[in-house]
Amino acid sequence: MTATPYRPVVLFDLDGTLADTIPLIVESYRHAFRTVLGEEVDEARARAWIGRPLLEALLEESPEHGHALEAAYREWNLANTARLIRRYEGVPQLLADLAAAGVRTAVATSKRRDTARLALAGVGVEGMVDVVAALEDTDRHKPDPAPLLHAAAALGVAPAECVYVGDAVVDVRAARAAGMVSVAVTWGAGERDALAAVEPDAVVDDVPALADLLLARVRS
Repeated sequence: MTATPYRPVVLFDLDGTLADTIPLIVESYRHAFRTVLGEEVDEARARAWIGRPLLEALLEESPEHGHALEAAYREWNLANTARLIRRYEGVPQLLADLAAAGVRTAVATSKRRDTARLALAGVGVEGMVDVVAALEDTDRHKPDPAPLLHAAAALGVAPAECVYVGDAVVDVRAARAAGMVSVAVTWGAGERDALAAVEPDAVVDDVPALADLLLARVRS
């Protein structure tokens, strides 16, 4: 873990960062491709799409069938969220500790608002962040900084006051483009080497290490 400057505002990615939705997402992609195209998708290919807007990724893969793939994905995903979503141990306590320390928080995600709130509720952290910036809030999406800048504006803070925490290369690139400190976590979809290669300000491997980093000044 690398030391990084304290910031009074922490923005989080959702999938693979606050909520363990990775198995749910992978199986949703597999179901969609199997149902619509009769095609099998391996886990590495599915994980590479995580962090991007769903329809954008699917249209890139299959311009002709992207919308049908999206419909099949969303139907299966919603039907199986409660069964497959998992909580990362320590995340609810981390958010509670940040709030107690006066650190403001938000989520900036490529999910639609309804599915983002469903995921937050599914892991018991709904209402524990001040703002949820979702797919509908911006025209451009990660690695573009627009979602992160929208979240900061909704909080009424400058980008330079923010840390963005995420599990994907697009998260690091979006944070850098937004002028925010970037923290990459390795418990989600991204591979540690790939994350380190884009040079985030810090890389952390578990929730306690993230808490130490984000609360270092408060605890000192």
